[in-house]
Amino acid sequence: MKYLIALDQGTTSSRAIVFDENGRTMASHAIEFKQHYPQPGWVEHDPDDILNTQVESLRKAVEMSKVDVRDIAAIGITNQRETTLLWEKSTGRCVHNAIVWQCRRTAPYVEKLIKNGYSDVIRKKTGLVPDAYFSGTKLAYLLDTLNLREQAKRGELCFGTVDTFLAWNLVEGRPHVTDATNAGRTMLFNLHTQEWDDELLEILDIPREVLPEVVDSAHVIGNLRPEILGRPIPVAAMAGDQHASLFGQACFEPGMVKNTYGTGCFMLMNTGNLPVESTNGLVTTMAWRLNGEPTYALEGSVFMGGATVQWLRDEMKLINTSAESEQIAESVPDTAGVYLVPAFTGLGAPYWDMYSRGTIVGMTRGTNRAHIVRAALEAICYQSADLFKAMVADRGGRMPKQLNVDGGASANSFMMQFQSDILNVPVVRPVVLETTALGAALLAGIGVGLYESKEQAASMVTPDLTFQPEMAKIDRDRALHGWKRAVERSRDWVEDK
Repeated sequence: MKYLIALDQGTTSSRAIVFDENGRTMASHAIEFKQHYPQPGWVEHDPDDILNTQVESLRKAVEMSKVDVRDIAAIGITNQRETTLLWEKSTGRCVHNAIVWQCRRTAPYVEKLIKNGYSDVIRKKTGLVPDAYFSGTKLAYLLDTLNLREQAKRGELCFGTVDTFLAWNLVEGRPHVTDATNAGRTMLFNLHTQEWDDELLEILDIPREVLPEVVDSAHVIGNLRPEILGRPIPVAAMAGDQHASLFGQACFEPGMVKNTYGTGCFMLMNTGNLPVESTNGLVTTMAWRLNGEPTYALEGSVFMGGATVQWLRDEMKLINTSAESEQIAESVPDTAGVYLVPAFTGLGAPYWDMYSRGTIVGMTRGTNRAHIVRAALEAICYQSADLFKAMVADRGGRMPKQLNVDGGASANSFMMQFQSDILNVPVVRPVVLETTALGAALLAGIGVGLYESKEQAASMVTPDLTFQPEMAKIDRDRALHGWKRAVERSRDWVEDK
């Protein structure tokens, strides 16, 4: 038996999971680390925290699995996307804390790009909309603020997202590499040429010398430094977390779609070997790249997924635990006409309305705690349905056969049944909910030839439960109409802009 390890470096924790070659979880260990908020709207991580927690979680997971290190075939890296690091090539010392994907400090850079008319060129080349979310403006900010552009031009600095930073520090020979999925989230990578784009680099004044080499998602970049686990092990995959999840769900055919229910919800649809430009508020992104051949996806993000349940628990005190929400929601037959729109930080795709605010409508004197809890869970599904509808529209109305789901909140069976009902498609939940890590492990297996193809790797993905739609069309239409009305009441709420 051979084993695969996924290093899953996330926004709030670093996790390592050991899988056997059949995709079964042998052991998992996660370590949380500190978030830094130097100013309102700014988010940073200490690079040492990222690296040290990832190494420690790796060692602990291997120890817990009782697997012989000699039987570990490969390691795959998956990571929080867009988070930006910059370090000295000679010393490896980071010149600044990591600027996290959530950080909004570069909004003035984005406003300048939009004002100067660069939105269309960025959209057409990268598939993205200009936003502080992505890495490009973060890197420009570091070069400007720390006065490092000349040093960067001399090739003395290395830029990287978290995958690149981990590879540099964990792999022998310190390779400076990223994979196509992570490169595609920088606002500097041309989806069509599969290369860093000279025009985009010029627009943001970023020297090419600072950028990593872009490699396939399944690709042996080198061996793990032997002092970490006692022997060199091939590091054979890199992929951003949502792309790894799409792979871990075996969404290999155009039109296949997955939704990850985490703090937010991230829905990706495989669109095949050609990028589809969205006209419905989504972004175009890489799915993965294998053997030099790119596969593309449409992506939509919901800001408040599981975070809505946390709000019920921590701020409203309507539930004691997240798991309790399912039982409370099922204690009433419906919401009695109540809708909750969790636009606490505005609305993401497909609305992109940063001036929306959270709204509860339809309450009567008979409204109780259970109605509001149920409305909150339904809201997560309605928001995901908005993404699903936009993806169907972008593909000419072709409906997927099913929605594949994962992430912590997908364990809520009430939500998954309602999601199926409101979409009128089956919702399929796998045995392994940590599909991001599984995807990275399977890509690593392909990278070292443990699996001959992605189809063979797909056989390791096991469905657990399928939720079939049960709602009558008239009830579905009425529910979606009510949601649409509720969203309209939350839109453009902030007047002091």
